[in-house]
Amino acid sequence: MTSGPHDVPTAAQLVAAVRDFLQSDVLPAVDGRVRFHTRVAVNVLGMVEREITLGPEQAREHAARLAGLGMADDAELAAAIREGRVEDDHALVAALEQAVRAKLEVANPDYLED
Repeated sequence: MTSGPHDVPTAAQLVAAVRDFLQSDVLPAVDGRVRFHTRVAVNVLGMVEREITLGPEQAREHAARLAGLGMADDAELAAAIREGRVEDDHALVAALEQAVRAKLEVANPDYLED
């Protein structure tokens, strides 16, 4: 693994520390509107942490799936689907399913559990 320009803690570690603090120390001490907003903040920080961690690899995999379909980006794929220029076949469905799965891995991985 190559080292980046930043020292430890990493951005993901900093986000995790703030999320843990809100969840462990702040959330039990507040109620009502502040409790709700704290829960929202905890969830958002979890999403940011997962995007920082998973995002680069997900981006590479997504680009490879698009290239496999002969598309440069999501906009080109969407236009091709709308215009009927891409076959509704297993490769397309698999690529779309994987794209949605990657989004859920960041937004709310609990939705992926059976």
